[in-house]
Amino acid sequence: MTNPKAQAKKVVAAVVAPEVADEAPEAAIEPVAEIEPVAAPEPATTSASGPMANVKGSLDNVLAQAERAYSAYMEAQKEVARAYRENEEQVETYYKAAEKEIDAAYARAITQATRSLDNANQKADEACAVAKENAKKEFADRVKGALDTRNAGIDEAWGERQRTVDQAWSMFIRATGA
Repeated sequence: MTNPKAQAKKVVAAVVAPEVADEAPEAAIEPVAEIEPVAAPEPATTSASGPMANVKGSLDNVLAQAERAYSAYMEAQKEVARAYRENEEQVETYYKAAEKEIDAAYARAITQATRSLDNANQKADEACAVAKENAKKEFADRVKGALDTRNAGIDEAWGERQRTVDQAWSMFIRATGA
């Protein structure tokens, strides 16, 4: 009798061909081997060891074939479980890679948005500084204009006062003869 594990490995190696390893695990499993049909027992003879030995030998053969088939089935089941684990690990690897790409894209978008905000703030600060400078210039121009108007008004008022005072003295002097 051969070793069932060695026989199962041979069967699994024959069943799982490299070209079908990438297919779905269900497609990689083929029937292991057909059980040889048991020959019909020969008619009974007078020898007690003859027919019983044949039946016992046939049953041993069937049992051995069943053990090999079961062992091959178990090995195939382990192979399918391994394939599912590998698939799960591969999916997880792809997921993690996709997650890293998404995180990188998110970081780039945030960096770009921050840069845009900083540029807008800088332009706004520059525009505000220009507006303040223009307001200061306009304020200075208006103050100077108001001061010039005030000084001109005061000069004119003092001039008018001086003329009025001079006229009043001139009339006093004429009236008094002094």
